[in-house]
Amino acid sequence: MNDYLSVRVDLSPCSTDATDLAAAFLADAGFESFEPDESGLTAYIRASEDGENLAKEALQDFPFEAEIAISSEFIKGEDWNSEWEKNYFKPILIDDLCVVHSTFHKDVPPAKYDIVIDPKMAFGTGHHDTTSQMMRHILSLPLEGKSVIDMGTGTGILSFLAKMRGAENVTGIEIDKPAYENAVDNASLNNCDVRFIHGDASALSEISAADFLFANINRNIILADIDRYASALNPGGTMLLSGFYEEDIPLIMEAANKYGLKEESRLVSEAGWTALRLSKNS
Repeated sequence: MNDYLSVRVDLSPCSTDATDLAAAFLADAGFESFEPDESGLTAYIRASEDGENLAKEALQDFPFEAEIAISSEFIKGEDWNSEWEKNYFKPILIDDLCVVHSTFHKDVPPAKYDIVIDPKMAFGTGHHDTTSQMMRHILSLPLEGKSVIDMGTGTGILSFLAKMRGAENVTGIEIDKPAYENAVDNASLNNCDVRFIHGDASALSEISAADFLFANINRNIILADIDRYASALNPGGTMLLSGFYEEDIPLIMEAANKYGLKEESRLVSEAGWTALRLSKNS
């Protein structure tokens, strides 16, 4: 069973900067998704992990002066859709062009691109800054007839938007087996002909280079795999990167420049999350 732990981190006093930094520390410890609020944040990790102690260790050197209270709750895999519906997955509209919703939503605003996501235990609904920023970049890309690779595809949301915008060949790669299976299910909901591969960056050696490559993962994975990302991108191609903060950009670009990648533009949210658009030398 694909069970998770919901780990609650309450911060007193609490601020957006504090919750963002806590999320970054927890991401480095292996937590997969985060929902901040006015009192702290809720983080999710596999139930096979000792999530509560991992959170305590990750935050033991937290630089903000704040009292930290940590607790956890077990979430059975089959309860995940109801958890999303009950707590925070509401329809979202991106730039009045793309709406993201689930099969259980009733009042869905009309949009040119309509994406249906039943997230189960996979993450990526457009609500997090990194996902919505990546979608804004994709909405501006000339994808008609092009090829796309979507690393860490999660629910498949970025792959579906690329396909809806005219991309001819779209391949999503996902290391997590349940997330991979969820993406396959979501492809049927959206009637999208997307190829999904269960694997990590090593799977890039098995497929043809693409015109566009997306990677909304996290800083450490991007830094470890950017050489393979660059090799999987055609000369003159475009790479979108997200899952890190604005202050991480110099580190990301130092690595990217080694492989002929240069920054074209960036999006930065109020919380500091960033999505970079890079181009590869022709």
